Amino acid sequence: MINYNKSIPKFTTIKELLYHSATVFSSNVAFTEKVKKDNNINYINHTYLELLDDINSFGTALYKLGLKNKRVAIIGHNCYKWAIAHLSNLLGGIVSVPLDKGLQTDELENSLIRSEASAIVFDAKLKDIIEEIKASNKTNIKHFICFDELPNFLCFNNLLSDGKKEIENGNNEFINCEVDPYNMSILLFTSGTTSQSKAVMLNQYGIVTNIYDMLLVESFYETDVNIAFLPFHHIFGSTGMLVMLAAGLKTVFPDGLRYIKQNLLEYKVSVFVGVPILIDKMYSTMIKKIEKQGKTKLINFAIKISNILLKFHIDIRRKIFKELINALGGNMRFIVSGGAPLDSKVSKWFNQIGIHLVQGYGLTETSPVISAENDNCIKYGSVGKPMNSVEILIKNPDSNGIGEIAVKGPNVMLGYYNNETQTNAVLKDGWFYTGDLGYIDKDGFLFITGRKKDLIVLKNGKKVFPEEIELLINRLDEVEESFVYGLPDRNDKNDVKVAVKIVYNKDFVNNKYPDISEKDLEAVLWAKIKDINKTLPMYKYIKHMTFTSEPLIKTTTNKIKRNEELKQILTKEENNE
Repeated sequence: MINYNKSIPKFTTIKELLYHSATVFSSNVAFTEKVKKDNNINYINHTYLELLDDINSFGTALYKLGLKNKRVAIIGHNCYKWAIAHLSNLLGGIVSVPLDKGLQTDELENSLIRSEASAIVFDAKLKDIIEEIKASNKTNIKHFICFDELPNFLCFNNLLSDGKKEIENGNNEFINCEVDPYNMSILLFTSGTTSQSKAVMLNQYGIVTNIYDMLLVESFYETDVNIAFLPFHHIFGSTGMLVMLAAGLKTVFPDGLRYIKQNLLEYKVSVFVGVPILIDKMYSTMIKKIEKQGKTKLINFAIKISNILLKFHIDIRRKIFKELINALGGNMRFIVSGGAPLDSKVSKWFNQIGIHLVQGYGLTETSPVISAENDNCIKYGSVGKPMNSVEILIKNPDSNGIGEIAVKGPNVMLGYYNNETQTNAVLKDGWFYTGDLGYIDKDGFLFITGRKKDLIVLKNGKKVFPEEIELLINRLDEVEESFVYGLPDRNDKNDVKVAVKIVYNKDFVNNKYPDISEKDLEAVLWAKIKDINKTLPMYKYIKHMTFTSEPLIKTTTNKIKRNEELKQILTKEENNE
């Protein structure tokens, strides 16, 4: 159990949290919006007090539309209006249904039907899809509310104005709403790496307890600036947004992946919450720049000196690595990585140059954080220690202590909506079975070794964790990404061999090996794989390789759809026989 006796208020609902922030941080900027018009750029700051006023106004308008005790879906890019819509739902006892803007029309329509939503708040960029769904008339949607003004749709700003007038005229029904902390408040669809997405039911008490646990151990300051890069429709993004609001800091919105460096500088961003694919990109960009300038030895020497000084409690990292920190805007001090494993080499490097990086672990079903590193506990390769309110058990551990991770705590979901069978399969005796495999070391740190369903089990009983080998392969400059899997052995139908599909890095390959033939590229990649094999036990040796320049099949949150990828590979193998 972790408790550093920080003076952090504990709430039972998100409504209590936001009212507290609107009082304590009333004049602090909660969100900054960038508005572009006629080649002019304006920055609109929304204080915590204004945020609460806008939530109450929009929520009052939703009540006037008859949406009290109903369900309202939200779909679109991260923006102030998205936050208002979601928070209005939560403060008014309306079930919020955040949806992925990357969904195809039939998937979106299916999610709206399954969630039984009565209204949808949407981004104007999705107009065509929304019009198609509206015309089909298969959903229960009565109100289509657009972030911008569009013909035949309700306008967000008009509803906001109507709600303000209603409040001025004494309508306090929304404001006086008492939220039940234990009822379903958010219905969130998982990204579905294997089959149809599951609809996860979360309550407010679980979410605010998770926020409290994070604020107990992580260093967020009201002077910080956070950039909302993770999509709000993802639990990591939406709970992250609430953590920032609980801490009183400012959140800004990125212009897109291509502009991330510019945005970090423009807004003086100091906090970045992201997934490994983004953090890896930051790392590789900085390393390549160092190599290009011929400063690799100098930086490595400076890291050694800095590490020695740290043992004597002398910290000069942000001074001597100022140039590197400037490459991330100059103010970056704290990075949180989650959603997938981050190479320990990357997390170690950021910490060595004076940017505090922690790794966490969680799932949609756990609101989301189960464990995390923090200022006082970092062990590279681990995902830290359990949150204060979370219990962890390793179920059915093998001889190495590796078993399925099961968790218990108020942050665990209520269940899967309208799916008792799937709920009962993962919720047993108060414990949520994550489907992830891992172990806890003697110091209490949790290590993830892979997904239970992705485990490669050889005929001799030996187990191979694909993610473990993928991390090694993905370190190669020639590799963009990789997928390790068990390929049925043609000589023994009861056995499999470890195989890999490599997506090679086209830019790197074209620069280093201009005019290379496919056969020669295969030889280069296979030689690298053989070098990796030498670092592994023999039973983990990769015995088969294919390569391509086409990206792997992924969810909209950049997770590999392993089942679909494997199905495609095996079909190809059968056709080549």
